[in-house]
Amino acid sequence: MMDLNREMVRIKKKVDSLILKDLLPQSGEVGEVDVLYRMMRDYPARPAKGLRPFICTTSCRAFGGKIEDALLTAAAIELFQNWILIHDDVEDGSQMRRGRPALHVMYDWTLAINAGDALHARMWKALLANRLKLGAKKAITLMDEFSRIVEETTEGQHIELGWVVGRRWDLTPSDYYTMCLKKTAWYTTIGPMRLGAIIAGASGRALETLVEIGTKLGVGFQIHDDVLNLSGNKKYGKEIADDLLEGKRTLILIKALNSCTGSEKERIVSILNKKRDEKTVREVKEVLSLIKKYGAIEAASQEAAGEPVSRSRSQKNSPAFMEWRTTLVA
Repeated sequence: MMDLNREMVRIKKKVDSLILKDLLPQSGEVGEVDVLYRMMRDYPARPAKGLRPFICTTSCRAFGGKIEDALLTAAAIELFQNWILIHDDVEDGSQMRRGRPALHVMYDWTLAINAGDALHARMWKALLANRLKLGAKKAITLMDEFSRIVEETTEGQHIELGWVVGRRWDLTPSDYYTMCLKKTAWYTTIGPMRLGAIIAGASGRALETLVEIGTKLGVGFQIHDDVLNLSGNKKYGKEIADDLLEGKRTLILIKALNSCTGSEKERIVSILNKKRDEKTVREVKEVLSLIKKYGAIEAASQEAAGEPVSRSRSQKNSPAFMEWRTTLVA
Protein backbone atom coordinates (compact mmCIF):
# COMPACT_ATOMS: atom_id res chain seq x y z
CA MET A 1 0.00 0.00 0.00
CA MET A 2 1.33 3.47 -0.90
CA ASP A 3 2.52 5.97 1.67
CA LEU A 4 -0.53 8.24 1.55
CA ASN A 5 1.10 11.19 3.29
CA ARG A 6 4.09 11.16 0.93
CA GLU A 7 1.79 10.90 -2.06
CA MET A 8 -0.32 13.78 -0.74
CA VAL A 9 2.80 15.99 -0.55
CA ARG A 10 3.73 15.05 -4.12
CA ILE A 11 0.28 15.88 -5.48
CA LYS A 12 0.18 19.14 -3.49
CA LYS A 13 3.41 20.30 -5.14
CA LYS A 14 2.01 19.58 -8.59
CA VAL A 15 -1.26 21.37 -7.87
CA ASP A 16 0.47 24.36 -6.24
CA SER A 17 2.71 24.74 -9.26
CA LEU A 18 -0.28 24.62 -11.60
CA ILE A 19 -2.19 27.21 -9.59
CA LEU A 20 0.61 29.68 -8.92
CA LYS A 21 2.32 29.43 -12.32
CA ASP A 22 -0.56 28.90 -14.73
CA LEU A 23 -4.00 29.58 -13.23
CA LEU A 24 -3.44 32.78 -11.23
CA PRO A 25 -2.04 36.07 -12.57
CA GLN A 26 1.44 37.04 -11.41
CA SER A 27 1.13 40.82 -11.38
CA GLY A 28 -0.98 43.66 -12.74
CA GLU A 29 -0.05 46.84 -14.57
CA VAL A 30 -2.50 48.93 -12.57
CA GLY A 31 -1.45 49.37 -8.93
CA GLU A 32 -4.80 48.45 -7.40
CA VAL A 33 -5.14 45.38 -9.62
CA ASP A 34 -1.64 44.29 -8.64
CA VAL A 35 -2.80 44.34 -5.02
CA LEU A 36 -5.80 42.21 -5.99
CA TYR A 37 -3.54 39.65 -7.67
CA ARG A 38 -1.29 39.48 -4.61
CA MET A 39 -4.38 38.89 -2.45
CA MET A 40 -5.60 36.15 -4.79
CA ARG A 41 -2.28 34.33 -4.49
CA ASP A 42 -1.98 34.73 -0.72
CA TYR A 43 -4.04 31.81 0.65
CA PRO A 44 -3.01 29.40 -2.16
CA ALA A 45 0.65 30.12 -1.33
CA ARG A 46 0.27 29.42 2.39
CA PRO A 47 1.26 25.97 3.74
CA ALA A 48 -1.60 23.47 3.65
CA LYS A 49 -2.06 19.71 3.46
CA GLY A 50 -3.75 19.65 0.04
CA LEU A 51 -6.11 16.91 1.20
CA ARG A 52 -8.88 17.56 -1.31
CA PRO A 53 -6.74 17.55 -4.48
CA PHE A 54 -5.10 14.37 -3.20
CA ILE A 55 -8.48 12.68 -2.72
CA CYS A 56 -9.52 13.71 -6.24
CA THR A 57 -6.40 12.36 -7.96
CA THR A 58 -6.33 9.20 -5.84
CA SER A 59 -9.98 8.48 -6.66
CA CYS A 60 -9.24 8.98 -10.35
CA ARG A 61 -6.40 6.46 -10.18
CA ALA A 62 -8.50 4.02 -8.13
CA PHE A 63 -11.10 3.96 -10.92
CA GLY A 64 -8.46 3.35 -13.59
CA GLY A 65 -7.74 6.93 -14.67
CA LYS A 66 -4.52 8.91 -14.95
CA ILE A 67 -3.47 11.37 -12.27
CA GLU A 68 -2.39 13.86 -14.95
CA ASP A 69 -5.96 13.98 -16.26
CA ALA A 70 -7.22 15.00 -12.80
CA LEU A 71 -4.70 17.72 -11.93
CA LEU A 72 -6.68 20.61 -13.42
CA THR A 73 -9.82 19.59 -11.54
CA ALA A 74 -7.76 19.05 -8.40
CA ALA A 75 -6.43 22.60 -8.78
CA ALA A 76 -9.99 23.89 -9.16
CA ILE A 77 -10.89 22.15 -5.89
CA GLU A 78 -8.00 23.90 -4.18
CA LEU A 79 -9.10 27.27 -5.60
CA PHE A 80 -12.58 26.54 -4.27
CA GLN A 81 -11.15 25.75 -0.85
CA ASN A 82 -9.28 29.05 -0.78
CA TRP A 83 -12.05 31.39 -1.89
CA ILE A 84 -14.57 29.92 0.53
CA LEU A 85 -12.01 30.22 3.34
CA ILE A 86 -11.58 33.91 2.56
CA HIS A 87 -15.34 34.41 2.76
CA ASP A 88 -15.65 32.13 5.79
CA ASP A 89 -13.01 34.09 7.70
CA VAL A 90 -14.92 37.32 7.07
CA GLU A 91 -18.27 35.77 8.04
CA ASP A 92 -16.86 34.25 11.23
CA GLY A 93 -14.58 37.16 12.11
CA SER A 94 -11.60 34.78 12.27
CA GLN A 95 -8.27 36.44 12.92
CA MET A 96 -5.89 33.70 11.80
CA ARG A 97 -5.65 31.35 8.84
CA ARG A 98 -2.89 28.78 8.38
CA GLY A 99 -0.70 30.37 11.00
CA ARG A 100 -0.92 33.93 9.63
CA PRO A 101 -3.41 36.80 9.90
CA ALA A 102 -6.56 36.24 7.87
CA LEU A 103 -6.77 38.12 4.57
CA HIS A 104 -9.42 40.58 5.80
CA VAL A 105 -7.17 41.37 8.78
CA MET A 106 -4.20 42.13 6.52
CA TYR A 107 -6.29 44.25 4.16
CA ASP A 108 -9.94 45.32 4.43
CA TRP A 109 -12.90 42.94 4.56
CA THR A 110 -14.38 44.46 1.40
CA LEU A 111 -11.15 43.82 -0.51
CA ALA A 112 -10.96 40.29 0.89
CA ILE A 113 -14.49 39.46 -0.27
CA ASN A 114 -13.64 40.76 -3.73
CA ALA A 115 -10.45 38.67 -3.85
CA GLY A 116 -12.51 35.63 -2.93
CA ASP A 117 -14.91 36.41 -5.76
CA ALA A 118 -11.98 36.67 -8.17
CA LEU A 119 -10.69 33.24 -7.10
CA HIS A 120 -14.21 31.89 -7.57
CA ALA A 121 -14.14 33.01 -11.20
CA ARG A 122 -10.71 31.44 -11.74
CA MET A 123 -12.09 28.17 -10.34
CA TRP A 124 -14.71 27.95 -13.09
CA LYS A 125 -12.16 28.99 -15.70
CA ALA A 126 -9.90 26.12 -14.62
CA LEU A 127 -12.77 23.64 -14.86
CA LEU A 128 -13.72 24.93 -18.31
CA ALA A 129 -10.13 24.34 -19.47
CA ASN A 130 -10.75 20.60 -18.99
CA ARG A 131 -12.43 20.57 -22.38
CA LEU A 132 -9.02 20.76 -24.07
CA LYS A 133 -7.75 17.58 -22.37
CA LEU A 134 -10.88 15.62 -21.50
CA GLY A 135 -13.32 16.81 -24.13
CA ALA A 136 -16.27 19.19 -23.91
CA LYS A 137 -18.79 16.57 -22.71
CA LYS A 138 -16.75 15.44 -19.71
CA ALA A 139 -15.77 19.03 -18.89
CA ILE A 140 -19.45 20.00 -18.70
CA THR A 141 -20.19 16.91 -16.57
CA LEU A 142 -17.43 17.95 -14.16
CA MET A 143 -18.76 21.50 -13.99
CA ASP A 144 -22.24 20.19 -13.27
CA GLU A 145 -20.87 18.03 -10.44
CA PHE A 146 -18.89 21.00 -9.15
CA SER A 147 -21.99 23.16 -9.10
CA ARG A 148 -23.60 20.67 -6.73
CA ILE A 149 -20.53 20.82 -4.47
CA VAL A 150 -20.83 24.61 -4.31
CA GLU A 151 -24.57 24.38 -3.63
CA GLU A 152 -24.21 21.81 -0.85
CA THR A 153 -21.35 23.72 0.79
CA THR A 154 -23.11 27.09 0.78
CA GLU A 155 -26.29 25.47 2.13
CA GLY A 156 -24.28 23.97 4.97
CA GLN A 157 -22.59 27.29 5.66
CA HIS A 158 -25.99 29.00 5.75
CA ILE A 159 -27.30 26.43 8.24
CA GLU A 160 -24.36 27.04 10.58
CA LEU A 161 -24.44 30.83 10.25
CA GLY A 162 -28.23 30.76 10.68
CA TRP A 163 -27.88 28.98 14.02
CA VAL A 164 -25.58 31.74 15.27
CA VAL A 165 -27.63 34.63 13.88
CA GLY A 166 -30.89 33.09 15.11
CA ARG A 167 -29.37 32.15 18.48
CA ARG A 168 -30.45 28.53 18.06
CA TRP A 169 -29.46 26.23 20.92
CA ASP A 170 -32.13 23.53 20.66
CA LEU A 171 -29.86 21.40 18.48
CA THR A 172 -29.23 17.66 18.43
CA PRO A 173 -26.28 15.62 17.17
CA SER A 174 -28.45 14.80 14.14
CA ASP A 175 -28.68 18.52 13.31
CA TYR A 176 -24.90 18.76 13.52
CA TYR A 177 -24.39 15.75 11.22
CA THR A 178 -26.72 17.26 8.61
CA MET A 179 -24.79 20.53 8.67
CA CYS A 180 -21.44 18.69 8.44
CA LEU A 181 -22.62 16.59 5.52
CA LYS A 182 -23.37 19.71 3.53
CA LYS A 183 -20.73 22.14 4.73
CA THR A 184 -17.75 19.81 5.07
CA ALA A 185 -18.24 16.35 3.60
CA TRP A 186 -19.39 17.43 0.15
CA TYR A 187 -16.36 19.58 -0.64
CA THR A 188 -13.80 17.68 1.44
CA THR A 189 -14.47 14.05 0.58
CA ILE A 190 -17.64 13.32 -1.40
CA GLY A 191 -17.05 15.88 -4.14
CA PRO A 192 -13.33 15.24 -4.69
CA MET A 193 -13.95 11.47 -4.76
CA ARG A 194 -16.76 11.79 -7.29
CA LEU A 195 -14.89 14.26 -9.49
CA GLY A 196 -11.87 11.94 -9.68
CA ALA A 197 -14.11 8.98 -10.46
CA ILE A 198 -15.95 10.89 -13.21
CA ILE A 199 -12.64 11.80 -14.85
CA ALA A 200 -11.77 8.10 -14.89
CA GLY A 201 -15.13 7.24 -16.49
CA ALA A 202 -17.15 6.06 -13.50
CA SER A 203 -20.90 6.68 -13.26
CA GLY A 204 -24.13 5.42 -11.73
CA ARG A 205 -23.87 3.15 -8.69
CA ALA A 206 -20.14 3.78 -8.28
CA LEU A 207 -20.76 7.50 -7.75
CA GLU A 208 -23.64 6.79 -5.35
CA THR A 209 -21.37 4.59 -3.23
CA LEU A 210 -18.85 7.43 -2.95
CA VAL A 211 -21.52 9.61 -1.33
CA GLU A 212 -21.91 7.03 1.43
CA ILE A 213 -18.18 6.57 1.99
CA GLY A 214 -17.43 10.29 1.68
CA THR A 215 -20.13 11.15 4.22
CA LYS A 216 -18.52 8.99 6.88
CA LEU A 217 -15.03 10.26 6.21
CA GLY A 218 -16.10 13.90 5.92
CA VAL A 219 -18.15 14.03 9.11
CA GLY A 220 -15.36 12.30 11.01
CA PHE A 221 -12.90 14.83 9.61
CA GLN A 222 -15.02 17.78 10.80
CA ILE A 223 -15.47 16.38 14.30
CA HIS A 224 -11.71 15.89 14.53
CA ASP A 225 -11.17 19.48 13.38
CA ASP A 226 -13.58 20.68 16.07
CA VAL A 227 -11.59 18.73 18.66
CA LEU A 228 -8.33 20.27 17.43
CA ASN A 229 -9.84 23.74 17.76
CA LEU A 230 -10.23 23.24 21.50
CA SER A 231 -7.14 21.17 22.15
CA GLY A 232 -4.67 21.84 19.32
CA ASN A 233 -1.29 23.55 19.30
CA LYS A 234 0.32 26.27 17.19
CA LYS A 235 0.47 23.91 14.19
CA TYR A 236 -3.33 24.01 14.06
CA GLY A 237 -3.11 27.32 12.17
CA LYS A 238 -6.07 29.07 13.81
CA GLU A 239 -6.71 30.54 17.24
CA ILE A 240 -7.30 27.88 19.89
CA ALA A 241 -10.94 27.95 21.06
CA ASP A 242 -11.79 30.07 18.00
CA ASP A 243 -15.02 28.07 17.64
CA LEU A 244 -16.13 29.32 21.07
CA LEU A 245 -15.33 32.90 20.13
CA GLU A 246 -17.45 32.45 17.00
CA GLY A 247 -20.23 30.69 18.92
CA LYS A 248 -20.16 27.68 16.61
CA ARG A 249 -22.53 24.83 17.38
CA THR A 250 -20.13 21.88 17.34
CA LEU A 251 -20.85 18.32 18.39
CA ILE A 252 -18.63 18.99 21.41
CA LEU A 253 -20.76 21.93 22.51
CA ILE A 254 -24.03 20.11 21.85
CA LYS A 255 -22.88 17.19 24.00
CA ALA A 256 -21.79 19.55 26.80
CA LEU A 257 -25.12 21.40 26.74
CA ASN A 258 -27.01 18.11 26.88
CA SER A 259 -25.00 17.00 29.93
CA CYS A 260 -24.65 20.10 32.12
CA THR A 261 -27.07 21.50 34.68
CA GLY A 262 -29.73 24.06 33.83
CA SER A 263 -27.81 26.92 35.40
CA GLU A 264 -24.59 25.88 33.65
CA LYS A 265 -26.40 25.76 30.31
CA GLU A 266 -27.80 29.24 30.87
CA ARG A 267 -24.30 30.50 31.63
CA ILE A 268 -22.78 28.90 28.52
CA VAL A 269 -25.53 30.25 26.28
CA SER A 270 -25.31 33.75 27.78
CA ILE A 271 -21.58 33.86 27.02
CA LEU A 272 -21.72 32.36 23.54
CA ASN A 273 -24.61 34.61 22.47
CA LYS A 274 -22.27 37.59 22.83
CA LYS A 275 -20.50 38.92 19.77
CA ARG A 276 -16.94 37.76 19.25
CA ASP A 277 -15.31 41.01 20.39
CA GLU A 278 -17.54 41.12 23.50
CA LYS A 279 -16.37 37.77 24.87
CA THR A 280 -13.54 37.91 27.40
CA VAL A 281 -10.71 35.41 27.71
CA ARG A 282 -12.02 34.51 31.15
CA GLU A 283 -15.49 33.74 29.77
CA VAL A 284 -14.11 31.52 27.00
CA LYS A 285 -12.01 29.63 29.55
CA GLU A 286 -15.11 29.22 31.70
CA VAL A 287 -17.03 27.61 28.85
CA LEU A 288 -14.06 25.42 27.95
CA SER A 289 -13.81 24.32 31.59
CA LEU A 290 -17.45 23.19 31.58
CA ILE A 291 -16.93 21.36 28.28
CA LYS A 292 -14.03 19.47 29.82
CA LYS A 293 -15.95 18.85 33.04
CA TYR A 294 -18.50 16.76 31.16
CA GLY A 295 -15.97 14.99 28.92
CA ALA A 296 -17.50 16.42 25.74
CA ILE A 297 -14.18 16.63 23.87
CA GLU A 298 -13.38 12.98 24.58
CA ALA A 299 -16.91 11.92 23.64
CA ALA A 300 -16.68 13.73 20.30
CA SER A 301 -13.22 12.28 19.67
CA GLN A 302 -14.63 8.80 20.13
CA GLU A 303 -17.34 9.52 17.58
CA ALA A 304 -14.77 10.84 15.10
CA ALA A 305 -12.76 7.63 15.51
CA GLY A 306 -15.78 5.35 15.35
CA GLU A 307 -17.80 7.24 12.71
CA PRO A 308 -21.22 8.48 13.92
CA VAL A 309 -22.94 7.18 10.79
CA SER A 310 -23.40 3.42 10.56
CA ARG A 311 -21.35 1.51 8.02
CA SER A 312 -20.99 -2.10 6.97
CA ARG A 313 -18.57 -4.40 8.76
CA SER A 314 -16.59 -4.89 5.54
CA GLN A 315 -16.06 -1.12 5.18
CA LYS A 316 -15.19 -0.76 8.85
CA ASN A 317 -12.51 -3.45 8.71
CA SER A 318 -11.10 -2.48 5.32
CA PRO A 319 -7.35 -1.61 5.56
CA ALA A 320 -7.79 0.95 2.79
CA PHE A 321 -10.67 2.64 4.64
CA MET A 322 -8.66 2.71 7.88
CA GLU A 323 -5.62 4.24 6.15
CA TRP A 324 -7.80 6.87 4.47
CA ARG A 325 -9.30 7.80 7.83
CA THR A 326 -5.87 8.00 9.47
CA THR A 327 -4.66 10.32 6.70
CA LEU A 328 -7.72 12.57 7.05
CA VAL A 329 -7.21 13.15 10.76
CA ALA A 330 -3.40 13.20 10.84
